[in-house]
Amino acid sequence: MQSAVQPSFLIQGGSASAPPALRLDRINSQVVLRQARSVLFHYQHDCPAGPEPCGVVLQQAGGRVVFERPVLLPDEQFVPLELLRSRASKQRSSRLRMPRLE
Repeated sequence: MQSAVQPSFLIQGGSASAPPALRLDRINSQVVLRQARSVLFHYQHDCPAGPEPCGVVLQQAGGRVVFERPVLLPDEQFVPLELLRSRASKQRSSRLRMPRLE
């Protein structure tokens, strides 16, 4: 019978689970989303055929594109790709609306 491998120490708050949700009520979301979109734009400009990232990790000194859910340091913030997509890409009603007759 094999025994499960146990780590020699545990990091409190560290796990392979998804990072905590982005708390838009505690930050200036306009600035954060602008910075994250800038990092994503530079990645897409420099690597147009690169793999699709899952989001952007922002730090004090900038940010980086990530392809897997990251384990964050205390001063880092993960912004998922869904929040960075442009508003134009959201689905809109394709139905034509006729003006009301008064």
